[in-house]
Amino acid sequence: MINLATATHVFATSTDRSLRVTFDGGRLTSDGGLPWLVEAEAALGLCKAFAACLTDWRKDPSRSRHSLEMLVRQRVLQLACGYSDQDDADSLRSDPLFKLACGQFPFSGHDLASQPTLSRLENSVDRHTCTRLALALVQFYLDQRGKDGTPKHILLDLDSTDDPTHGEQEGSGYHGYYRQHQYHPLLIFDGETQHLITAILRPGTVHASRFIVLVLRRLVALLRARWPDVSIEIRADSGFAVPRLYNFCEREKIAYTIGIATNARLEPFAVLLKIGAEIHRKVSRSEKVRLAGETSYQAGSWSHPRRVVFKAESLAKGPNVRFVVTTRQDPPLELYDWYVDRGEPEQWIDQLKATCFADRLSDHRFWANQFRLLLSAACYSLLHTIRGWLLKAGVSLMRLETLRLRLLKIGGRVFEFADHCRLRLASSHPSQPLWQLLARPSPPLMNNPG
Repeated sequence: MINLATATHVFATSTDRSLRVTFDGGRLTSDGGLPWLVEAEAALGLCKAFAACLTDWRKDPSRSRHSLEMLVRQRVLQLACGYSDQDDADSLRSDPLFKLACGQFPFSGHDLASQPTLSRLENSVDRHTCTRLALALVQFYLDQRGKDGTPKHILLDLDSTDDPTHGEQEGSGYHGYYRQHQYHPLLIFDGETQHLITAILRPGTVHASRFIVLVLRRLVALLRARWPDVSIEIRADSGFAVPRLYNFCEREKIAYTIGIATNARLEPFAVLLKIGAEIHRKVSRSEKVRLAGETSYQAGSWSHPRRVVFKAESLAKGPNVRFVVTTRQDPPLELYDWYVDRGEPEQWIDQLKATCFADRLSDHRFWANQFRLLLSAACYSLLHTIRGWLLKAGVSLMRLETLRLRLLKIGGRVFEFADHCRLRLASSHPSQPLWQLLARPSPPLMNNPG
């Protein structure tokens, strides 16, 4: 689409004068909060770490205007500011504040990379490159997690998600449960700090538990190499209820709580509890009554019995019974309440997809889409870091899209002088207090955002 500065748009107003709009305001930016993203990236060094994992596809990189680190930074900053498509780079490459954020002077410096260059970057990666990038993301997590001292306990929240596909992408497949063509990424979060630890792209037809033991084996080794005495625990839904995961956790002395699907053998254990909950609700006239119990249970594929906790809930719309298998020894209702806290990581996934565009995997090559997923993970880490700074400054926890709207999307004019650059922001923007908190004399830049 061609942007015509001379095209005039006329709007009626509630006054006796019309409003005439043209795109000729000069070198403005609509992302005045970019300096905070740059501060976060400088503190984390994630773009530099990602760039170090890449192999330059260009014949003579020394003659290129755009280093690998600049290209990675440009792409991640665009995602963080809400620009999901590579095509957006064709306009943003001359944005004065984006140029300054990527190491160029706002006006005298050369423009940033265009869409074709960013596309060639994504398509230059292979499986080995993606392995290095995933490891860099884990190392970043280890560094951030350790800033407040050696952790004694780490909770790993495991989950999978659906990323719909709309073409002939490599690895795309029809998943019967989701009833769509898709990829099926595996995600692991730190359940206590909300850090995204790793994001592994998988073909669309695989089971939710595919590769989980392989990934956990490597991750647990890294965690224990950094902190030998740390206790590790996992929490996951019924998609991960497979014997090989139980066996792995028991061998490695990892506590686990994993949902399991209801079946004909499990249902009888909860019958009396379900009846009791329904009677209690009717007698007490409550909207809902929830009871919990436990049993020792061994499925046919299990090598030995395991503790199963079940919840029976009576609601006006009908009963609701759920089961989890666990090594924890908490009382049944307390344990189940702790288990359902795993609903929070589903919100983190929603923010990863809606705010960081982890569901925009539209490259043809599978490994290019894995690279895209990891770039979205880097974007999540930057925004989560700034959110953590604000949280420690006394600001209530906000969703990432709210953070972007309140802190980053501010109109401003950029000036370039001989000895400095200046950004003049919209005077009436309501988020000035957030800037003042972040710009305190003792900025929280080196604090752990979790």
